[in-house]
Amino acid sequence: MHGTLWALAMFLGLLLVLSARSAAGGDRVSSRPHATRSEVIARHGMAATSQPLATQIALDVLKQGGSAVDAAIAANAALGLMEPTGCGVGGDLFAIVWDAETKTLHGLNASGRSPKGLTLEHLRSLGLEEIPPFGPLPVSVPGCVDGWFELHGRFGKLPMAELLAPAIRYAKDGFPVSELIAYYWARSERVFGKQPGFAETFLPGGRAPAKGDLFKNPGLARTLERIAAGGRDAFYKGEIADAIDAFCRKHGCFLRKADLAAHTSTWDAPVSTRYRGYDVFELPPPGQGIAALQMLNLLEPYDLAAMGHNSADYLHHLVEAKKIAYEDRARFYADPAFVDVPVAALISKAYAKQRRALFDPEQARTTLDPGDPRLATGDTIYLAVADKDRNMVSLIQSNYRGFGSGLCPDGLGFCLQDRGQLFALEDGHPNVYAPGKRPFHTIIPAFVLKDGRPFLCFGVMGGDMQPQGHVQVLLNIIEFGMNLQEAGDAARFHHGGSSSPTGRRMRDGGVLALESGIPDAVRAVLQRRGHRMGRARGQFGGYQAIGYDPVRDVFIGASESRKDGQAAGY
Repeated sequence: MHGTLWALAMFLGLLLVLSARSAAGGDRVSSRPHATRSEVIARHGMAATSQPLATQIALDVLKQGGSAVDAAIAANAALGLMEPTGCGVGGDLFAIVWDAETKTLHGLNASGRSPKGLTLEHLRSLGLEEIPPFGPLPVSVPGCVDGWFELHGRFGKLPMAELLAPAIRYAKDGFPVSELIAYYWARSERVFGKQPGFAETFLPGGRAPAKGDLFKNPGLARTLERIAAGGRDAFYKGEIADAIDAFCRKHGCFLRKADLAAHTSTWDAPVSTRYRGYDVFELPPPGQGIAALQMLNLLEPYDLAAMGHNSADYLHHLVEAKKIAYEDRARFYADPAFVDVPVAALISKAYAKQRRALFDPEQARTTLDPGDPRLATGDTIYLAVADKDRNMVSLIQSNYRGFGSGLCPDGLGFCLQDRGQLFALEDGHPNVYAPGKRPFHTIIPAFVLKDGRPFLCFGVMGGDMQPQGHVQVLLNIIEFGMNLQEAGDAARFHHGGSSSPTGRRMRDGGVLALESGIPDAVRAVLQRRGHRMGRARGQFGGYQAIGYDPVRDVFIGASESRKDGQAAGY
């Protein structure tokens, strides 16, 4: 009897709570059911990564007095072990850092360059129209480790050995593989299994680890220990560089110790556009971040909110804006050390007005040409961290295609990236292959200021999904008032088949894929407007975010349901 009364009391209490939430505006949640969970709110620090164990490592670093950058490095090192399907020390890194003391944003491009010994003439002699995605030819210098030390040199507090210690411990003792990572690992077995060193490193017992299996990587533990003891030179000039050089010579890869020794990262000022009072920052090329800025400029005059979220009109406007921006991406985005990239003109409001003339509100475009902006004067992990001093880091790191090239140097515990696939082989193209050149890059961190103060650092993973994902998340927040969790969980579109910085041209309008949360009736209208509808699995991105509320002086974290990730604070 007492149990029945207790249950009744609890039920009545729940009704009172729900009633109170509705009276306070809680009905907003039920009327727009985009979120899979509540936002995370904390006062002293916040971390959001795509793997819960990495998030906990970041929080531990923050609690030990580490900076946001310290925590980001520790989490990234752990993700290289725990999510090798997307990142690792064989890949590249980009970051945007908010320095609360100087109230300044800093941008870091820690991407590597092509081998000096591989020429365009050699690639053409092989009869290639494009650089292949796997094997020895697409390998470029890994920039990640140098990126860690550049960030740490400016913004770090704790010794690097302390930051790498958790990843080293997990690499030695093992960690249980999480669900989504296990899925992509299994898919990678067929693609990479025969590449040199891959099976020995990533297929223990001859197969990919399943969900919950304990995976150990003693080779990576040794690599991280050498980096912790010897600094960045241990990777670029010491034993690790020697091992990479010997491996590459053995397996037909052109990367050499001299390429590693010559590597440097660059500090590049983030560039921005203002959208309805929000200053949205991205890094300049060779990354594709400014495509998001171009899309926002194209869309700004339209009353998107009145169209309705994910309505046919709304999606049509976004997809057509994406097509227009991506034509410029294909034509102009490249390494600014080799070509003059007209960044200021490309992201100007005047140029957007000129390009907006291409937009047809009723019909999908099948072909487009790039503009001439000079008249107005182209798999991953993302993480965000914020610390008690209100510093914030937006960091993204990648091997490019899953495990990258699939080539795993003997005993080092990681794959070399395949970012060099994204060069063009076309004479005169800004992104044409050249020795010692950075390829076009897909990975882009983002940061938003409001009234000169931090509003949001976030990223959306997934190749060419990233700029279109950035725009969708931002519009969810700015136009439709969603909170950070809702903005990430809401159904998305992915448009593929735009012209590419590798030289491929869009001639059929590409393919538009919609997540299942978008009604079939919307799909039918878009089809009638000329959009070719298709299916895209795993191409809708993965989002992490940290916002800052200056009135309450608290951080707000979100990690979407498409990944294994977690946002947590203290």
